[in-house]
Amino acid sequence: MDTATLPSTLLLTFLLSVGLFFFIRASTKDRTQTEKLVCEQDEATLMPQLREYFQTRSYRVAAVDPKQNQVTFEGFVQPSWFLAVFLTVLAAAGLLCLSLVLSLLFPKLSTIFLALVLLSPLSGVFYWKKAGKLEKVSLKVEATEGDQHPSKIIVTAHRDELIELRRALGLKISE
Repeated sequence: MDTATLPSTLLLTFLLSVGLFFFIRASTKDRTQTEKLVCEQDEATLMPQLREYFQTRSYRVAAVDPKQNQVTFEGFVQPSWFLAVFLTVLAAAGLLCLSLVLSLLFPKLSTIFLALVLLSPLSGVFYWKKAGKLEKVSLKVEATEGDQHPSKIIVTAHRDELIELRRALGLKISE
């Protein structure tokens, strides 16, 4: 192989490995957001539905603030087996590519470089330990006057939980 090809291939493979590293690290990033949602139902009808929804999602009531009409739910979010295996496979492929390029550059150390692939399960373990955590959902219900939507809800939760909440209860994002 041409002598200029190997270093450029190493540089590109290294850059891809850096991207893979940040992708694996981002798999456990906190994605908590706050949204203002509106509902066609009044507060008395909406609160039992919200409580039931979060109980079916394995959340429990952690705190209630009646003065601010705010409820905080807590629940343990299980890590995904699929994502742990997927990240391990991605790490194995990335480390294999890097070790093959390094083996071509330094043939005497090829066995050591190929052993780098054995580090790939660490990415799945990293994800598993960081992704399983206690999530909090904060709800604040406000009654609106003279509006077509009698209830406004301010929710702070993980973005996937917000999407599922809107879908399950037919809530809309406030303008």
